[in-house]
Amino acid sequence: MTLKEKIKNLPDKPGVYIMRNAGGEIIYIGKAVVLKNRVRQYFQHTEKPPKVQAMVDNIADFDYIITLSEKDALTLEATLINKHKPYYNILLKDDKHSPYIKIDLSVPYPTIEVTRKYKRDGAKYFGPYFNGISVNSVVDVIRSAYNMRCCPKKMKKRTRPCLNYDIGLCKAPCMGYISQQDYGEIVDSVIKFLRGYDHTAAALIKEKMEKAAQLEQYERAIVYRDQLQMLKELKERTIANLGSITDIDVFAFADDGYDTVISALIVRASLMIGVKNYFLPPIDADIHEKFTQFIMQYYQNIDMPDEICLPEQLDCDDIKQCFSLLGGDKSPDVQFPKIGQRKKLVDTACANAEDYLQKNREKNRREQEMTVAACARLAEILGIPSARRMECYDISNISGVDKVSSQVVFIDGKPEKSQYRRYKIKTVEGANDFASMAETIRRRIAHLTPENRPDLIVVDGGKGQLSAAHEAMVGAGENIAMVGLAKREEEIFLVGQSLPIVLDHSDYALRLMQRIRDEAHRFAITYHRNLRAKRYGSELEEIPGVGAVRRKALIRAFGSVKEIKQAPLAVLKAAAGIDEKTAVAVYNYYHKENNLLSQGK
Repeated sequence: MTLKEKIKNLPDKPGVYIMRNAGGEIIYIGKAVVLKNRVRQYFQHTEKPPKVQAMVDNIADFDYIITLSEKDALTLEATLINKHKPYYNILLKDDKHSPYIKIDLSVPYPTIEVTRKYKRDGAKYFGPYFNGISVNSVVDVIRSAYNMRCCPKKMKKRTRPCLNYDIGLCKAPCMGYISQQDYGEIVDSVIKFLRGYDHTAAALIKEKMEKAAQLEQYERAIVYRDQLQMLKELKERTIANLGSITDIDVFAFADDGYDTVISALIVRASLMIGVKNYFLPPIDADIHEKFTQFIMQYYQNIDMPDEICLPEQLDCDDIKQCFSLLGGDKSPDVQFPKIGQRKKLVDTACANAEDYLQKNREKNRREQEMTVAACARLAEILGIPSARRMECYDISNISGVDKVSSQVVFIDGKPEKSQYRRYKIKTVEGANDFASMAETIRRRIAHLTPENRPDLIVVDGGKGQLSAAHEAMVGAGENIAMVGLAKREEEIFLVGQSLPIVLDHSDYALRLMQRIRDEAHRFAITYHRNLRAKRYGSELEEIPGVGAVRRKALIRAFGSVKEIKQAPLAVLKAAAGIDEKTAVAVYNYYHKENNLLSQGK
């Protein structure tokens, strides 16, 4: 059935649609109240922002799943996105997972630590802490004020207390200096402090500061003074008049028709502990659909607070249903405030999103200007009319095995990933990078069209690689500007010139060439590793009782099947990620003959 026929036969029912590219890869998953209406929108000839149009241009086919209700569609959409992680569904985050303060209650004397991994393991988590508050400083204050231990969970038997006890940061439960009951009271106080209900920390630290000063321990006193200052700053962040609910997540958005930013403002224990911004993927959808997808991913691994505050523009049944579905029996109270302190929080989040979007727009404008200037300068240096479309080629292999090459394309100085290509080298025996490069160029030239003709070809390598690539191109009847970029000294080699061009390392033209060269190398080596892992994995799959996780661990530890075969049993057992059962299974598999001979004796 053709794409047009599939669109024509879409049902008037709720469900989930799955968009695929020409390679069959899932690139986007969405839900619809009416599948026919929603999916048709993608293929209507209406003007769309460039990023959205780029996604639509990648759609080659689609599937759909009918559901009984819109709620079922929402649930299925979240499940499928989590499973397949399509490119246009994944949030564009700009950093790692935000940190939490964790109190592990599973041990007799609970510990306190900073972690970026939120687990549903029975521990108490406080956060997430975004920019603006140093979570490590908060933990330091807690240790100074309450003397809660931060050593490993399993306390070692000691003959004397550690340094933390000597400097007043721990009560030394490892020595039995404090009972479990008394330590439990300390833990309760720390939890109250993190929830905003205990205000004794400042007094406790002030007392220690004064004592340190009396003992002329001035460096220690300065540390306590700085901690008091931090507590004062935290108090200034406290938001008054929130009522009984003091844990709130506030969301707002900014959209300029091209990009969408969502700003998350986190309030815990009436304290604004940070703001974080997220760029949403460029999809052809309204803000309600974008926001529901965002929320389904945002709360995938963290608990929801008691209350959510949103701008009035997001007041719709879809979004309320989304929070209800995620929260289950503990659904948050979703508010769309119009007045009061909560409205101020929403306005703050909205202003933050607008500011972030504007700054990013300005940053992109400057980067675009610099990139265009770099292309023009590179063309001037090389004496060619233009360097608008650049292609770079790299070879990857180990001792001639799994030989591959990569082609990456930059247009106006930016990666055009839809035009990247990977090649398995077919005609070259052994490790011959020159011949492999020649084959790659011949195969590329065979598919040359006026639309995809490059202004400049960059070869990853020096004179040898450049010469091989140029001969292959000329032999195929083409004459395209071509240079080689050697890694060691970052020298640019030109055809027919013995001396290379050497640019200053700060030169934008050189940086542009380095970016495309490094991208070609990354693309080639990733393909090579995938082929190698597939080849090794298929051989290791024959070993009974060794699953995918252990196979990956074996390859990580030994690098090749050859090394695994030759490894003594003791070495296999000592390898990271390999248990004794797996080690014995692998060893016995590759030493069957010896085992049989031993049994015969």
